Amino acid sequence: MVFPANFFTLQRDFPHVPRGNLLPEARKRDPAAARFVHSACSMSVRRENLRELIDQVAALRQDAHAAEADFASQLERLPAHRKPSARNLIHYLALRRSDLRDLQHRLSLAGLSSLGRAESHVAANLDAVLEVLYALNGTIAPVQDVAPAPVTQDEGQQLIDERTRALFGSAGPAVGSGRSARIMVTLPNESADEAGLLRDLVQQGMDCLRINCAHGGPEDWGRQIAYLERARRETGRPCALLMDLAGPKLRTGAVEAGPRVVSWKPHLDELGQLESPALVWLTPEEGPELAPHDADVVVPVSAAWLDGLSEGTRIRFIDLRHKSRRLRILRRVGRSCLAEGRSIAFLGAETVLSAGKATASDPLSSGQAPREARLQMLPPLDQFLLLRTGDDVTLTRDATPGKPFRRDAGGRIVGVASIPCTLPEVFEDVREGDRIWFDDGKLSGVIIARSADAIRVRILNASPPGKKLRADKGINLPDSALRLPALTAKDLSDLDFVAKHADIVGLSFVKEPSDVQALREALAARIDRKLGLVLKVETRRAFDRLPSLLLAGLEHDALGVMIARGDLAVECGYERLAEVQEEILWLCEAAHVPAIWATQVLETLNKKGLPSRAEITDAAMGERAECVMLNKGPHVLDAVRVLDDILGRMQAHQSKKVSLLRALSVSRRAPLGKPEA
Repeated sequence: MVFPANFFTLQRDFPHVPRGNLLPEARKRDPAAARFVHSACSMSVRRENLRELIDQVAALRQDAHAAEADFASQLERLPAHRKPSARNLIHYLALRRSDLRDLQHRLSLAGLSSLGRAESHVAANLDAVLEVLYALNGTIAPVQDVAPAPVTQDEGQQLIDERTRALFGSAGPAVGSGRSARIMVTLPNESADEAGLLRDLVQQGMDCLRINCAHGGPEDWGRQIAYLERARRETGRPCALLMDLAGPKLRTGAVEAGPRVVSWKPHLDELGQLESPALVWLTPEEGPELAPHDADVVVPVSAAWLDGLSEGTRIRFIDLRHKSRRLRILRRVGRSCLAEGRSIAFLGAETVLSAGKATASDPLSSGQAPREARLQMLPPLDQFLLLRTGDDVTLTRDATPGKPFRRDAGGRIVGVASIPCTLPEVFEDVREGDRIWFDDGKLSGVIIARSADAIRVRILNASPPGKKLRADKGINLPDSALRLPALTAKDLSDLDFVAKHADIVGLSFVKEPSDVQALREALAARIDRKLGLVLKVETRRAFDRLPSLLLAGLEHDALGVMIARGDLAVECGYERLAEVQEEILWLCEAAHVPAIWATQVLETLNKKGLPSRAEITDAAMGERAECVMLNKGPHVLDAVRVLDDILGRMQAHQSKKVSLLRALSVSRRAPLGKPEA
């Protein structure tokens, strides 16, 4: 199309002339060139009604500025340097109230911006389109009766970059990494003693360590922080520390203990032949020792009896099925023994283990150790509720352990399964017909009845053989307006530690602007230094209120938003997740707030060492956020290395929604105009 190139040539030749006056000015300087440009412009839009386009874009601009009046109180509370971002967010909300697809198409046909990349600079984008439309029309743009655009295109990206540095630290990823997006890694409590792992992660490219305060306590967190500080010194690389408050997580309560039974089964091949025996860890009841990772089962026994065992000792017993069974001691480790069992066995309380016959080399011959041990301290079996589609289960207000279905002699159900709920406050907020999800969406149901003390749920979707529901599994109520506090008593207690050590605080299950204010006040009461604040968007309510949450969060000096896609998928529906995560990215960009792409990034690679094709694409999509989060797994170092490479490569191709047209190697390998041999 001729128009854009010639129009921008005019801009270059007459930099002092407003865009709307370019053609009139060109007529004075070079009438022939002006006629050529005007003719090209007219050809490109001859089928369009320029006046109608001008009116539509002008109305969008007017509406965007008028919308600020609806948020006057929120704008008034913000510091001056935050107001441009808040105004731009308001403009974006106003812009997206209408379906603009037809207007976008018509603007694109005219060779103009289709407004599809306006998130960070809405008013400036509308102004630019208006000026060009007036120039196409050969008229002078009228004096605008609204305030100037709060943010230019360049300023929008600069603000996002500045806010990212304010949240994660001024030093970005290592030089040569090829990426600007940060990498965050979540470590579970059991890694508290892995100093070498933290050093390697920082060296590999981790820019932020996340500690989830829902697990462990100050002692565990303190060790991790000490190792992080050592890793910073040894590598010379900065690494921010984010500590997530647990928040009011709704979970299932305890289930009554099962029988005190342990069992094992040797590993058989497809023909039923013994492939490898079961490994049994015999450890003192009085002070159990940690089992090796390859042990199949742990059996606590008398320490005095264990002292009389040695490598090769044979142990005999009659199991619960009245089967004669044997164990053989492979080796002693500390005060414990590792034994092998070559047959299936079930042991219960009062099962008697008898050591084999004494030999010259067997210390049992000395008579210093008992020859028999009666099992007395077996742990109860982990009990669960097995639920199938169509089953009913009752959530109880009190903490009495739940019970599975009771069945009669014919196997028919004669009682309803029950399980307690950790936050009985929700009983006041649910209604019949509300959906309910358990265990990260693995079980779905609907509330069919409620009372002050119980909620009856009918299971709508479970795997055919049934799904096991255990204690401490998450509960989601996407249709219910739950009135839960933003900060629990545990959160406030944890804040005493978090405020002293963290660089960033994560606010879990945020729902209302008042939740943000509550955390800010709690932090101000504990410290006078400024911490970063991350709002975790993990519920449907938080997603619906995100604009208000962003406006409230802009009062804080360093703000970020985590897209917690696991809970969001359950709350909003898996089929909507792709749409929801896009909208969160757009709103964050409009507010110039850095976003964190979280949940199951490179999960298969992290756990099994080999990524799936789908998760590679998902990780590449994360480049549009300012930070991407990994969970810990056996292959987390590989996951950090691969993610670093993906983000660096994608940064050369994509910036937010904008495709960057760098040179493609494939185009250089295929010379234009010459068929390949």
